[in-house]
Amino acid sequence: MEKKKQSGNYYLPRDISWMYFNRRILQEAMKGQVPILERLSFLGIYSNNLDEFFRVRVATQSRVAECEDKAAHAEQEVARQLLKQINKLNGKYAKEYEEAIRQVTAELERENICLVNDAQLDVEQQQFIRSFYQQRLNGFISPVWLSAVKQLGNETDENIYLAAKMRKEGSKGAEYAIMELPVALVGRFVRLPDKEGKSYLMYLDDVIRYCLPFIFEGMPYIHFEAYAFKFTKDAEMEIDNDMRNGMLQKISKGVKSRKRGEPLRVIYDANMPKDLLKRLMNKLNLDKLDTVQAGGKYHNHKDLMRFPDCGRKDLKYPDWTPILKKELSGSTGMLQLIRKKDRFIHVPYHSFDSYIRVLQEAAINKEVKGIKTTLYRLAKDSKVVRALINAARNGKKVTVVIELLARFDEASNIGWSKQMQDAGIHVIFGVEGLKVHSKITHISMRSGCDVACISTGNFHEGNARMYTDYMLMTAAKNVVRDVASVFDFIERPYAPIRFKELLVSPNEMKQKFIRLINEEIKNKEAGKPAYIKIKINHITDPVMVNKLYEASSHGVPIDLIVRGNCSLITGVPGVSDTIRINGIIDRYLEHSRIFVFANGGDDKVFIGSADWMPRNLDNRIEVITPVYDPDIKADLKRVVEYGLKDTLQGRVVDGTGENIPWTTEENIPFRSQEELYNYYLNDNKEKE
Repeated sequence: MEKKKQSGNYYLPRDISWMYFNRRILQEAMKGQVPILERLSFLGIYSNNLDEFFRVRVATQSRVAECEDKAAHAEQEVARQLLKQINKLNGKYAKEYEEAIRQVTAELERENICLVNDAQLDVEQQQFIRSFYQQRLNGFISPVWLSAVKQLGNETDENIYLAAKMRKEGSKGAEYAIMELPVALVGRFVRLPDKEGKSYLMYLDDVIRYCLPFIFEGMPYIHFEAYAFKFTKDAEMEIDNDMRNGMLQKISKGVKSRKRGEPLRVIYDANMPKDLLKRLMNKLNLDKLDTVQAGGKYHNHKDLMRFPDCGRKDLKYPDWTPILKKELSGSTGMLQLIRKKDRFIHVPYHSFDSYIRVLQEAAINKEVKGIKTTLYRLAKDSKVVRALINAARNGKKVTVVIELLARFDEASNIGWSKQMQDAGIHVIFGVEGLKVHSKITHISMRSGCDVACISTGNFHEGNARMYTDYMLMTAAKNVVRDVASVFDFIERPYAPIRFKELLVSPNEMKQKFIRLINEEIKNKEAGKPAYIKIKINHITDPVMVNKLYEASSHGVPIDLIVRGNCSLITGVPGVSDTIRINGIIDRYLEHSRIFVFANGGDDKVFIGSADWMPRNLDNRIEVITPVYDPDIKADLKRVVEYGLKDTLQGRVVDGTGENIPWTTEENIPFRSQEELYNYYLNDNKEKE
């Protein structure tokens, strides 16, 4: 893989590092020790991630590559080379993916869960499918003659399509039609009656293939065949603000309007006849930079995330019930507990209900004057919003900053915003030019003893069941005062506000992180304890990448846990000898951001919402808080240490994309998420 120089140092392009990250998910799906139904889910996640990547990131690069402004020639060439690399990797990983699907399907059959196709049905199953068509499908399948289609692309790219070829008796010619599968109405998998201790399932694709004679009933066709295809469209998002403003202006002037919202990636069944494939491609407005990929019989594998479990809980991860912390579940009020001592929850190991309880208590507590919070993504039936609405009805002054540009969650956020406004909540729709990504809550008290919650993740019940996130609940005056100032900054984003405790972007966060790294370099040279340990989602900001290289060149040990994009290249002599990176993929999505600096022996620990990407440090409102409570600091350091020790779910992230598993001299496997859950469980029992 070609690595480009960035300010004199090695730098892996963000989009290539993303491909390496998504491959780690695919590799998890290929691990035999992972429960089989969870492997299916990982395959679905991989597919869904890839769709979004093409809709947004590849679409962005395609627009750059097609820019007609001559002044953008250099950026155009970089984008073209990047697209070639992406397509090469995508082709390689697609073969691995098809093999993973084959392996998992075979293993399902060994567990008596059988996927059958339209040619494998016995008489009883055929009768079931005919009845299913009459009762569930009839009227929901609408074939469109391919000859009547001027151009494909107006259709949604969320679904899967069949291209059908029909022939009449005695005719050498054929007719062609396309049809959208009604997955949203009936699901992607149809469960047939169990038989002889086995469960039988069928892709909806195959159900419709079997039903083609019924769909075209009354027409003189005697031969039917159908092949799946799907396409991914440009999501028409704003060009990512990782790019410099001058380039944005060039692209907005020079971009070809035909690309906006049109297909840029097509996957089709490799067995599709050439005559049908040619007609299909002629209806898609593609160019040489777009991705056209022959694949297997089935596509849109994101539906595997909802694969029926057929009652086989033994083929899934064992339940890890979220722990309701004893110290937060007694009769004493949450606000009183927080004022007494800093508290924390680490979801999904701990129950998110503790935060809900904070809001519910604040909603009815007569000592509470007001609540301010940021909301980025919202659950479908949000207890968070219900508590805020209740607070407003009780006369509290409630302010909610909601980000309408939370990608692919815009509709949900708009719907909740209207309900909150109707309840009298002051709703602020972000800040023009700055996406609000911080996760903060401020509760003001009549006594002046205000409380704040600062989290690494969204205040979202669904996310709290699947994402690992850390939340600090504090009444420390300087921190709480700074949180209040963040809300002032959001309402007056260009007012000169300085923060004493918090690291806030786009104000001073990057500069403060640089100072922290400089201090480690200085301490290392002075013979004092020096190290940097970070758990984060993404590191792609060139300034921070080069700063870590600088620290490594001075001998500072740097241990990182990076889940996603990572532009660092490790092991380069004299550049990154001391950098070690672990990438963990497990049952929970690693999402917390934790920063630990040795600080000469008196370590500094921080948590917050920001990754080290240009968008987070320069173009979003993000908040990182110091943590002072010794018990919470110890726990955060434990989280990082466990992550660094993870040899069972971790893989080496070094810029090569190989993602090899870790090996240790002891060869004792260590799984950080399981060890953390057991630690919290035992710790909670000891406090009973």
